[in-house]
Amino acid sequence: MERNVVLRLGVAASLLLTGGCAGHFPADPENTLDAVTGGTLRVGASVNPPFVEDKGEQMAGSEAELVQDYALTRDAEITWVRGGEEDLMNRLEHGELDLVIGGLTDKTPWTKKAGLTRPYAESADRYGSRQSHVLAVPLGENAFLLDLDTYLQSRKEGAR
Repeated sequence: MERNVVLRLGVAASLLLTGGCAGHFPADPENTLDAVTGGTLRVGASVNPPFVEDKGEQMAGSEAELVQDYALTRDAEITWVRGGEEDLMNRLEHGELDLVIGGLTDKTPWTKKAGLTRPYAESADRYGSRQSHVLAVPLGENAFLLDLDTYLQSRKEGAR
């Protein structure tokens, strides 16, 4: 009798553990990918030509166009929020934005406030040094980061 109880408890514990692992991996604690898909992509844009340019109601530049193309893959509308990098990174950290663009490089000092995509392009700075460009997403939103990274890398490979 006692053996059956132990066996049943073991089976119940196994079911609970495997059921708990059935969620999304990687996870988005704030459900960013789900919210963006078929919804709204809130993008912080720091003007930095040729990556981001303010054209009135719309944003232009290579990163703005990249984000517009990504939004199409997610069937998402974009809400642009213009600002300086510090203000936009604070908004990203506090969940007011899903993404920040503005010619950020992998040397950005904002890594305590934002997750970064893998470098998706390279350019030379005004001194001729190579720099690798990234986009910033909320920390811990790993499903969104992976989806965006996969998109960026597929474009990078398509451009070769």
